[in-house]
Amino acid sequence: MARSHRAVSGSADEALLRQLGYQPQLVRRMSSFGNFAISFSVISILSGCMTLYGYGLGAGGPAVMLWGWVGVGALVLLVGSALAEVTSAYPTSGALYFMADRLGGRAWGWYTGWLNLLGLLGGIAGIDYGAASFIGALAHLQFGFNPTPSSLMGIYTGILLLHAVLNLAGVRLVSMLNSVSVWWHIAGVVLIVGVLLLVPSHHQSAAWVFGHYNNATGWHSPVYVAAIGLLLAQYTFSGYDASAHLSEETVSAAVSAPRGIVRSIWVSWAAGLVLLFGLTFAIKDYAATVGTATGVPPAQIFLDALGTRGAEGLLIVVIVAQLFCGNAETAAASRMVFAFSRDGALPGSTWWRRTSTRTGTPVAAVWLSVSVAWLLALPSLWSMTAYGAVTAINVIGMTPAYAIPIYLRLRAKSRFVPGPWHLGRWSRPIGIAAVVWVVIVTVLVCLPQSSPITANSFNYAPVALAVVLLLATVWRWIAGRSYTPPNAPSARMTELAGEVV
Repeated sequence: MARSHRAVSGSADEALLRQLGYQPQLVRRMSSFGNFAISFSVISILSGCMTLYGYGLGAGGPAVMLWGWVGVGALVLLVGSALAEVTSAYPTSGALYFMADRLGGRAWGWYTGWLNLLGLLGGIAGIDYGAASFIGALAHLQFGFNPTPSSLMGIYTGILLLHAVLNLAGVRLVSMLNSVSVWWHIAGVVLIVGVLLLVPSHHQSAAWVFGHYNNATGWHSPVYVAAIGLLLAQYTFSGYDASAHLSEETVSAAVSAPRGIVRSIWVSWAAGLVLLFGLTFAIKDYAATVGTATGVPPAQIFLDALGTRGAEGLLIVVIVAQLFCGNAETAAASRMVFAFSRDGALPGSTWWRRTSTRTGTPVAAVWLSVSVAWLLALPSLWSMTAYGAVTAINVIGMTPAYAIPIYLRLRAKSRFVPGPWHLGRWSRPIGIAAVVWVVIVTVLVCLPQSSPITANSFNYAPVALAVVLLLATVWRWIAGRSYTPPNAPSARMTELAGEVV
C-alpha cells in the first residue's frame, strides 16, 4: 500500500514538473522528513550559533543574542512561510530564480538566480571553513596544535572533498545523512545544554543571561550595536531554501517542500534558544571566553566548565553537526548549479546540467560547487578579513533572493495561482512583513560592524553585493540570450532530459 501511494505521488510530481516545463532528470527518493531534514541541517544551530557566538559576545552581548534570537526567529518564520507558499506553486530545483522568472520575467529570474547561487556557494565556504576552525580548536586542546592559515586551508580542503564524495553517492545517502543530522543536532543540543547546566558549579543568573549588555564594537549607540548584533541570528537562519532546491527529488514536493521550509525554521528557533541559553548560562570568565587561545569562544566555555576531556567531547559533537551542515549545503548548491545550467544561465551549461545514469546525481555540478567554494576561501591564506567577505557573499546573496519571489507574488495578486500549501487570507500581510524585514536585514548586513573602520574591520558586504550584481550584469550582456527557462513544456526540455553521463 505504501509503495502504491509513493508511485501515485511520484506520478503526480512528475506531471506537475512537466506542466512547469521540465522533463524529470533527477531521482525522486527523498521523503517529506528528508526534505525537512536538509533545511534543518543547513540552518544548523550547532554551526551558525557556534561559529558566530564570539561575534555576538562583542556585539551587544547576551541580551542582544538571546532577545535577538527570539525576535529574528519570529520574523524569519514569516519570511519562510511566505517563501513556502510560492514554493508550493513552483516545486523545482531552480527554486527562487524559477519563481522570480515565472512571476516577474527573465530579468528578475536572472538576478535572483545569481544572488541565490553565489549565496549558496559562499555558504559552503563559510560552513566548511568554520568546521575547519573547530577541528583546529580540537587539535589545539588535544595535541597543542597551533592552527595556521595554511593548516586550516588543508583541513578545509579535506572537508570539501569529503562532502563531494558523499554527494556523488546519490540523493538516497544524502537524505539518510540529513535524517541522522536532525537527531544528532537535537541530541547534541540536549547533551551540551544538559552537561553545562549540571556539571559546573558556577553559573550566571537568568537575569544576567537575558539582560547583560556588552559592547566591544567601538560604536557608542546601544541601538546601533543591538541592530548589528542581530546578525548572529540572521546568519544562522539562512539556507532553508534547500528544501525547495531538493523538491525535484522529493515525493509529494508541492506539500513536502513548503512544510520542510517552515518546520526547519521553527524547530531551529526553539532548539537554538535553548542552546544559546545553555552556553551563556555557563560562561565563567567573559573576557577569557572572548579572548580564548583556541580561537573559538564556545570551546573556552566547554574547557572552563568540563576540563580538557569534556571540552574535546563536546567539540566533537559540534564538529560532526557542522559536517552534516556542509554536506547538506553542498547538495543544495549543486542542485542550484544543475537547474541554472539546465536553463542556460552558466558558462559551460551543457556540462554542468548533466546527471549520472547510475545515481541521478548532477556530478559535474557537485564538483563545480566545491571547487568554487575552495576558491572563495583561498584569500584566507593571506587575510582573515578577506575570508570575512565570504560570509558577506553568503548573507548578502541569500537574503535579497528570499524576498524577490515573495515581492513578485504580492505584485502578481490574483495572477498567482497557489499550490496545495498556502497561507489563505494571511498571505498578503505575512508577505508584506517578510519583504519589509528582508529590506531591513539587507541594510543591517551592509553596515560597518566595528569602529574605527580600517582595512581589517571594513564590512565587505556592500562590495560583495556590488560585485555579484556586476558579474550578473556583464554575463547577461555577454550570454544572457542563452538563458531560457520554459514558459511551457517544449521540445528543448525533452532534448535536455536525454543528456546524462
